Amino acid sequence: NMLNNIPPILSPELQKVLCEMGHGDRICIGDGNFPGVSMAKPNNCVFLRADGHGVPELLDAILQVIPLDEYVEHPVIMQVAEKDKGLEVPIWDEYKKIVARHDARGAAAFGSYERFEFYDEARKTYCILQSGETAIYANIILQKGVIK
Repeated sequence: NMLNNIPPILSPELQKVLCEMGHGDRICIGDGNFPGVSMAKPNNCVFLRADGHGVPELLDAILQVIPLDEYVEHPVIMQVAEKDKGLEVPIWDEYKKIVARHDARGAAAFGSYERFEFYDEARKTYCILQSGETAIYANIILQKGVIK
């Protein structure tokens, strides 16, 4: 895209989706293994691809143009799996640093769902954005706040 002040990683299609989303609408950024198409299609979610891009760079770019919802305790939801409780997931620390740059709540903005609960929530999002992320448990859901 050739616009001032818009991160170039945000495709025209993704910019349109972020504009269309209203307060409380959510976007799921899925990692490379996320079953994005099969979740999006039957639920009429917008499905977009961001091949070759990792979740951290997409997360940072998206949070440059939309705020997180101030009216909910956890506008950022991560995925955890019961069988991997206690597993080190370094990408989550990266997410917390990125969110802290854009939202005063920092790590307090994060909640988490077990895998199948996360999938249920992902199916209800406005958009599923499929990234090329290879890190484990990299899926994340963001809830849009009010543009002031």
